[in-house]
Amino acid sequence: MVPKLDNLIGISIYCTRTEGTGGKIRSLPDQFFVSEILRENTLSKISNSGIYTVYKLKKSGIDTNHALSEIFKRYGLRLKALGLKDANATTEQYVCDMSTGRGIGNIETNRYALEKIGFVQKPLTKRDMIGNNFRIKIEDSNFTKISDFKEQHSILNFYGYQRFGSRRPISHLIGKAILQKNFDYAIEVLLSTSSEYDLQENKKIRDMLKDKSNYSKMLTEVPPQMDIERLVLKEIIDHGDAKRALRAIHLPLRRFFVEAFKSYIFNRTISKAYEYREELLRPEEDDVCYDKDDNLGRYQNDPQQRLAIPLVGYSYSKKNRFNQDISQILDEEQVSPKDFFVKEMQEVSDEGGFRQAAIQCRDFSISEPYLSFTLSRGSYATILLREIIKPMDPITAGF
Repeated sequence: MVPKLDNLIGISIYCTRTEGTGGKIRSLPDQFFVSEILRENTLSKISNSGIYTVYKLKKSGIDTNHALSEIFKRYGLRLKALGLKDANATTEQYVCDMSTGRGIGNIETNRYALEKIGFVQKPLTKRDMIGNNFRIKIEDSNFTKISDFKEQHSILNFYGYQRFGSRRPISHLIGKAILQKNFDYAIEVLLSTSSEYDLQENKKIRDMLKDKSNYSKMLTEVPPQMDIERLVLKEIIDHGDAKRALRAIHLPLRRFFVEAFKSYIFNRTISKAYEYREELLRPEEDDVCYDKDDNLGRYQNDPQQRLAIPLVGYSYSKKNRFNQDISQILDEEQVSPKDFFVKEMQEVSDEGGFRQAAIQCRDFSISEPYLSFTLSRGSYATILLREIIKPMDPITAGF
């Protein structure tokens, strides 16, 4: 039986049979290290001359979105990340200046450092990043059991807790409200929905914000770390327009909310497919697949192909063997594929796409008390660790 938090983000199963080791992760950010891996071809194109500046962003105790937002506010540098890294980790990732200026020199603060590494002729994209290296400490576990874990190639590619907000898994609920064009409810969820895992001081503030008559007096009470809530609250107080208040949120984050709901549908889809004993580790005739170069195509009986499962969006096609599950889930959620085109807020519309069904794990090794491994782009280390530890309470265990 999975923890309640897992069900809240659409994960209803474990896909490995190994007994959980117990233990916890991320007692300190430097115990969870992740670094991005670029394609060799991309690395060869970074040189001493070019149009767009490439940096390596090293950070700890701050997530990617907040780090890039702070860099823009302080230095006027608009950077694009290839992937998002959360706050409770020590991370190294590549970011690219989206302007054609010459950028700035190196930056170092107590939470992040920015190192210029060269220039490229075209901006880097997500396709330039092929994966991440991880080195993670597991404390208070049974390492004898960890050494017995051999199922790293049988783990489904769920979206992890951080995709939904971890302690307060509400990102997908905001996204769903946006798709349903219920902007007032999206604001309510953002400001006042709490969870049993939320910090007590934050919960008190959210309880007060359930009453809209408290908005003005609570504005000065909302702490700096709840910066999105403060921004939205001020817009609502000043203008009383929920759609305008949502648009005050940085566009990547608004898109992230919609993507989180899409991720929730995906998690529910592969949970249901697993329960119905669908083949998920290998593609079958007529399936959509990724090839060795991450290109999408139809099944060709190629052992290097990997099964791809649809991500719902406004271009979703029902011609796939998972459609019955997907359609049932969408009906239950009272959302349809066409809702992913948001006429009233077109900039957050989502076409959909595909995601590989299983995690591709390489170089898995144990050096007590650390695990090291490499995952392909978009896969979550916490999902692999979840199958190893099988925590009773993911939040207490550091997830």
